[in-house]
Amino acid sequence: MTVYRMPHIARALIPAALAALLLALSGCGYALVGRASNLPPDIKTVYLKPFDNRTQRSQVEQFVTRSIADELVRRQRFAVVGSPTGADAEIAGAVVGYGATPITFDNTGRATQYEISIVCQISFKRTGADKPLWANDRYNFRETYPVDASTGFVDFENTAIDRASKRFAQTVVSDLLEGF
Repeated sequence: MTVYRMPHIARALIPAALAALLLALSGCGYALVGRASNLPPDIKTVYLKPFDNRTQRSQVEQFVTRSIADELVRRQRFAVVGSPTGADAEIAGAVVGYGATPITFDNTGRATQYEISIVCQISFKRTGADKPLWANDRYNFRETYPVDASTGFVDFENTAIDRASKRFAQTVVSDLLEGF
C-alpha cells in the first residue's frame, strides 16, 4: 500500500491560504440586520412630527405616528424629542391612502377575512433643511385580519390597524436607517 505524502511546500501553503481566506471574510462588510446606518452620525435627536391624515379613516395617522415613535425608541439609534427645537432631524409624513377589502368569504357570502392597506408619504430631513436625507412618497403596507361572523358584529379593524402600524413602523425605520 502506498501512502501519499504531501510535498513540504504544499503543507506550508495550506495554513497561509486559510489565514488569507479568513482575513478576506472578516472584512467582507457583513453586519447584523438593523445595526447598519447610512445616515450621518451627527444626527442624535429626532423630532417625529405627527402624521397628517388625508384619508376618510379616522385615527389611522395616530396609530402610524405612535408606532414609528415606539420603533425609534426601541432601536435606540436616536433620541426622540417633542419639538423641532433642539432636534437634529425631523421625520414628517402623511397617511395618503387607506382601504379595507374583504378577501375571503364563508359559504353564506359573509366576509371572513379583510386586508387593510396603508399608504404613506414619509420624509426624513435635517431640521431647517429642504432636501430630505431619505424619502418615500408611496410607502405601502398591507395586513390581513380575520372576522368571525358567528360571534355577531365585532370590529377588529382598529386591532388590525394597530398590528399593521407596528409592522409598518419596523419596515419604515429599517429602511430609514439602512438607506434602502
